[in-house]
Amino acid sequence: MSTIAYRGTCALITGASSGLGAEFARQWAARGADVVLVARRLDRLESLAAELERNHGVTATPVAADLSRHGAGQALREQLDSRGIRIQTLINNAGFGSHGAFLEQDPDQIARMIQLNVGAVADVARAFLPHLTADGRGALVTVASTAAYQPTPAMAVYGATKAFVLSLTEALAYETRDSGLRVLAVSPGPVETEFFDVVGTRDAVVGNVAAPADVVTATRRALERHRTPPSVIAGLGNRVSARAAQLAPRRLTLRVAGRALRA
Repeated sequence: MSTIAYRGTCALITGASSGLGAEFARQWAARGADVVLVARRLDRLESLAAELERNHGVTATPVAADLSRHGAGQALREQLDSRGIRIQTLINNAGFGSHGAFLEQDPDQIARMIQLNVGAVADVARAFLPHLTADGRGALVTVASTAAYQPTPAMAVYGATKAFVLSLTEALAYETRDSGLRVLAVSPGPVETEFFDVVGTRDAVVGNVAAPADVVTATRRALERHRTPPSVIAGLGNRVSARAAQLAPRRLTLRVAGRALRA
């Protein structure tokens, strides 16, 4: 029997229009959770919401929002509050990356990446955390990356943003340890999503590419443990690589990452 509540709860999922976000929505809905689907592309959200309601008999609410805007988290919470929608689980999945030398990156793109991958993660978590901890039945999940475990030349900003996500989530897991809320950062390696379409190259692929279903299943299994860990790395090979990066001298890790990412 699962130690986390699905049925009778509502999960808010950011970046829900495709990839990991859509898969989180499908797996939570399949277990009886209502879902709020947040992304910029309303047409995709509406299509997914109709699928989930048809297949699983849950309530799926699409919300078009640009989370990179300042104060988007609070605005989203106020919108849901006004509609009588209470959130028990938050899955902070929205984010994107880029590949190339830092000096060749568009400054506006760098700013958008930091705001979405860092600012929005903190903003949305802060807005909903009072509800999450007061209820204590659900979870706070963030999607970090194996890029969080070492510097990532050619993906310098992306890796740094994911290091922030990992550190923030592990700290929140400790701060909320007595609330009953399960807090988890999941770090996948490359995943077969639209991520690489946005990046514009597959040079960022290091190791095997996972299916979204495998990553989300690993996340659920970690959440359903008697004691949820503050973070988990999805995939055995990724766990070995991340552990090696932690144990190796920093300069060696940097050199290996730079070669792997074709920096």
